[in-house]
Amino acid sequence: MNGGEHPCPEKGRIRLLLVDDEEGYVNVLANRLAKRRFDVTKAYSGRDALKAVRGQDFDVAILDLKMEDMDGIEVLKIFNQMGLDMEVIMLTGHGSQEAAREGLRIGAFDYLTKPCELHELIKKIHEACDKRSKGR
Repeated sequence: MNGGEHPCPEKGRIRLLLVDDEEGYVNVLANRLAKRRFDVTKAYSGRDALKAVRGQDFDVAILDLKMEDMDGIEVLKIFNQMGLDMEVIMLTGHGSQEAAREGLRIGAFDYLTKPCELHELIKKIHEACDKRSKGR
């Protein structure tokens, strides 16, 4: 897979929600993913992420574990309560794997340790999207 078109969405490109309070990281990653034909929506906080999911549907959310306003586990729990039809990939810094495993227990698809290689993230996005498609 080259990170381009993929059979996951019924129409068009994979719709990603990218949530992290490090704005520079979000902007760079969003640009790199957009160049690979992902439709990326950026959220710089848990609250921004919750607003975004109320306004549109996403195939996959990439959710940072540690953020200023609310952590990724809190956001994931709210996503679950909302009954959203999307998979969540948690991003975690070194030393936070236990918290990431907690995310898996409550419904995250998987987690990656930051910084991660772009090809690893793209592969994980496709896997998550495939799981979502098969679950319909």
